[in-house]
Amino acid sequence: MNINNLKKYNSNHFFLMAGPCAIENRDMALKIAEKITRITGKLEIPYIFKGSYKKANRTKTDSFTGIGDEKALKILKEVSDNFGIPTVTDIHETHEAAMAAEYVDILQIPAFLCRQTELISAAAQTGKAVNIKKGQFLSGSSMQFAVEKVKAENKDAVVMLTDRGNSFGYTDLVVDYRNLVDMAKFDVPVIMDCTHSLQRPNQSSGITGGNPEMISTIAKAAIAVGASGLFIETHPDPANALSDGANMLHLDKLENLIIQLVRIRQAIL
Repeated sequence: MNINNLKKYNSNHFFLMAGPCAIENRDMALKIAEKITRITGKLEIPYIFKGSYKKANRTKTDSFTGIGDEKALKILKEVSDNFGIPTVTDIHETHEAAMAAEYVDILQIPAFLCRQTELISAAAQTGKAVNIKKGQFLSGSSMQFAVEKVKAENKDAVVMLTDRGNSFGYTDLVVDYRNLVDMAKFDVPVIMDCTHSLQRPNQSSGITGGNPEMISTIAKAAIAVGASGLFIETHPDPANALSDGANMLHLDKLENLIIQLVRIRQAIL
């Protein structure tokens, strides 16, 4: 997988895409990046820092959406420069693609927008890698068309597909691990989103719930079925995070989880 600054180790490890849900401030982003860089370096896990520069799909009008586009994007660039790691962020409209591409290495298409042809095309036209989250309403096999949209614009583009569960009733999600196997048939890296797949959306309070105690279960099963990478949102104080705290992993628990996942990966090779 040819992504700028992505560490390449002589191993068959999975890669990790991890960081806070949203960029809340500079100090927190650097603190999280520093700790995860240390953990992944020790365990020889290729690492991509994740952080949304803007949250465009909040339930309530008074929900946190960001600290300012340029300010957050500059923090993402600083993380990349300081630690020599690639970064990924979401885009929601076509005009955001070129703007975000100036600061990050990977553009991410949110699950609700994975069928938006113009958005995917705009991301591909930047020449950056594109990570597309599978919609909660789609099967893994149907994601071949999203891959084709990227390749139609740039046949050499790096494309990744991420599963984040499927809608199950109105307020829950369920993970079907067949989707990882089906998406891997398109010859692209396949990632399991271990945190958003545990969301409990559409709560009457207007605040999305979650089930973070099951993060390790989701992650272990994904590695067991051969996921190329894992997506994990993490925070030093999830209870007071400004976005999606209900389903984020506490930063202090990440290292032990990664150690367990490395053992599972070694066992199945």
